[in-house]
Amino acid sequence: MTNKDFFQALEELEVTKKINAQQLIETLENALTSAYKKMYGEAKSAFVKLVPEKNTIKIYSYKTVVEEVENQDKEISLEDAKKIKASYKIGDTIMQEENTKDFGRIAAQTAKQVVMQKLKEIERQYAIEELNQKEDELLTTIVKRIDKNIVYVQIAGSHTEGVMLEQDQIPGEKYHVNDRIKVYVKKIKDTFKGIQIQVSRTAVGFLRRLMEVEIPEIESGDVVIKNLVRDAGNRSKIAIMSTKPHIDALGACVGNHGVRINTIMNELNGEKIDLVPYSDDPIEYIANALSPAKVISIEINESLKSSRAIVPDDKLSLAIGKSGQNVRLAARLTGWKIDVKPLSETQNNEVKDVEYELSDVSGDDDMDSFASLEEIQLDPMSNDELSEVVELTDFDDTDGE
Repeated sequence: MTNKDFFQALEELEVTKKINAQQLIETLENALTSAYKKMYGEAKSAFVKLVPEKNTIKIYSYKTVVEEVENQDKEISLEDAKKIKASYKIGDTIMQEENTKDFGRIAAQTAKQVVMQKLKEIERQYAIEELNQKEDELLTTIVKRIDKNIVYVQIAGSHTEGVMLEQDQIPGEKYHVNDRIKVYVKKIKDTFKGIQIQVSRTAVGFLRRLMEVEIPEIESGDVVIKNLVRDAGNRSKIAIMSTKPHIDALGACVGNHGVRINTIMNELNGEKIDLVPYSDDPIEYIANALSPAKVISIEINESLKSSRAIVPDDKLSLAIGKSGQNVRLAARLTGWKIDVKPLSETQNNEVKDVEYELSDVSGDDDMDSFASLEEIQLDPMSNDELSEVVELTDFDDTDGE
């Protein structure tokens, strides 16, 4: 390849691969300089200069003028320097062009390696930028392999695999190679091992994106998800409200004959979903959040952001839920501490301030503990006994049992 062809190739790379030609030239100069020193001695002071305007590649060695030479590779005596040019003095740098003929093969190999490496870096950067656009998105993927309970999926339009750890898999779900599954992109990281994409089916974002896909009113903003909490594989609570007076938020989410919400629950492996009408009134909001249980009354302590819900005796297990799941999710959804009491316990006693603490009402994905609920001593009802497929909030005394 002639020098002209070489520089033309650099121009084409700038156009086709979006590589900055000037940056590539600087990288090449550094690499060629290193290669030259390896060939002729590391101690030698030299540099390579590429001049695209003239299609030239020049190699220059240089020495410093000194009174007494200690390093032949880097220094030249004043006496010898004056033989080259009478005006040279101590401290001057004498630069001399070197013959590149013997260096041609090494230079070509080095240039090829540098260009290939640069291309890999550019492609990697493009891949990261493209994948970053997929973060927090819902993707349809294909299961490529399963290794030690870790599921690896192929992301369409990418050569990169997504990794679904065990905690990101819905409990009870079984995955097989070549299965098509929807996943939520939690995080994309660029590590020394390559690009890592962490995907999930248990994240709150997975359910939120499913709701947006299946319910046009949510995607358009006519219905808003105010908050969403999950016990993945078991139960979720979603606080919703309509931004348009003529749109029924619950009806929009449930769909005709329940088709919309059923599609979402099927994708979640049967996870139950409570659709909770959001309210700015904390009493109403807490009562709605305890669905499917009927609430007689709610008392709140705003300074402590705590509340006590009074329920019929026969609805106590329903309000608390199996292992405290229902009241725990309600607390996370609303951000209020909730104590549930049966009506019989409060009829003859003054209701005091709430005493127990809930360890997490922030709405995080992690399960939180639920303290001081003496009522959990009651035998919990089964999930099937607790609720129908979708629980709303308007119930009579027999609903949900």
